[in-house]
Formats: sequence, structure tokens, C-alpha cells
Amino acid sequence: MNIVVLVKQVPDTATERKLNADDKTLDRAASDGVINELDEYAIEEALLLKEKHGGEVTILTMGPDQATDSIRKALSMGADKAVFVNDDALHGSDAIQSAYALAQALGTLEFDLVVLGSESTDARTGVIGAALAEYLGLPQLTLAGKVDVDGGAIKIQRQTDYGYDVIEAQLPAVVSVVEKINEPRYPSFKLIMQAKKKPVDKKSAADAGIDTGKVGLANATTETVDFAAAPPRAAGTIVKDEGDGGVKAADFLAEKKFV
Repeated sequence: MNIVVLVKQVPDTATERKLNADDKTLDRAASDGVINELDEYAIEEALLLKEKHGGEVTILTMGPDQATDSIRKALSMGADKAVFVNDDALHGSDAIQSAYALAQALGTLEFDLVVLGSESTDARTGVIGAALAEYLGLPQLTLAGKVDVDGGAIKIQRQTDYGYDVIEAQLPAVVSVVEKINEPRYPSFKLIMQAKKKPVDKKSAADAGIDTGKVGLANATTETVDFAAAPPRAAGTIVKDEGDGGVKAADFLAEKKFV
């Protein structure tokens, strides 16, 4: 079974994140780049499926030059190879454009299953899985907490407030996963060294069959009109208990409309 995992490099949430003042896009140079957390669960699930059913796992990334670091980490987890779509024309693409570009890149690959995280920490749109399936004309099985493949059929469990739903489809298909599906493995030293020799196929937009008139900031379907830095965090309120601490705490919560 050939599995493609979509991996996005995002700014580390432990660092300060900024937007570029000139074009209002994410300033990726302002903070360290890491693999989107939910994509690590997608990688792990693909590796588990490979171990059970055989085949190979391919990492597909679209992004700037520094995304190479995240590709190598994904390979060091055990993926077999990677495809890196890297082109300045893609800068500023929104979620719908990104889904289109990724669908075009997938059209150059052979796959039975596409796996990705349910959302990214830098945008949190949560729409790539559904939009990608629409572009590809494939079944979408989103928010998977468990994945089972049996021959040409795939079945997932999607967690709900009342338990879980079971969704089934025929392969090929697109699956997005949530963080409760597994526990991502840590790369071993041996795999880290092996990853340096694994193939990374770098493609331009043209190589991937992407129409540059449909991507990029100038052609985006959404727009950031304005932004401002978050105000500095205000000092906390200290309540001294002099026999009336409970009342003071309750008054504070009421004042802030928490109760």
C-alpha cells in the first residue's frame, strides 16, 4: 500500500509568532520551524499501516526552503522518501489554494491513501482534508481517531459526544487524524542517519502541474485586511484572604462575567 502523508512546517508555538508588515503573511523567519504537531500523528499512523500491510510511506510538503528540516525529521521517523513542492509563486496561498496545489502534486504520484493532520497550529482552518478530497474526487474520512484497512476498504472511528461514528469508504481515500489516534515515535539515531540518504524530490510549481495563476497572495480567495500585535499581558489580581477571601474571589469572577 502506497501512503502519502502531508506534512506542513509551522512556527514553533513556544516562540513568538509574527506577521510581515508589508504583505500581512506569516513571518516564517521570525521563529523556529517545526513539523505541525498533528502531522506527526499522521506520520505515525501511516508507518503503523505500512508495518501491518506493507508498501511505502511518502512525505509531501509544500513550503519555503527551511521546510527541508521538517522533511528530514519526518524521514527520520521512518518514512521512505519525500516530495518537496518549493516555489516562490506559492507564497501567500490560502487554504483553498494550498489544497489545489497539493492535489496537483498528488496527481504526479501513485498512492492508495493520503493521510494528514486535521488542522495546523498556524492557521487552524481545518479544511485542507475536505478541500483536498474534493479536488481529487476521492472519499474523505475526517477527524479519525482509529483507522483500519482491509483490502481495498478503509474504516475509521470518529469521536463524538455520544461515543463514535464509523465511516467506511473504498481506497483510494483521504484521511485526516486527531491527536488521540496514536503516540508518535521518537527517531532513533540509526533512522536519523539513514534519513540523510533518503530521496527528496524537489518540484517547482510547473513540475507539480500547478497553474501559478491560481495560487499565491495576488490570487488568494481570502485576505488579511489588518492586524495588530496582541497587548502585553496585564498583571494578575492578588486576593488576600482576611476572612473574606471567598467573597472577594466571587466578586472578582462576577465582575469579569465568569459567573
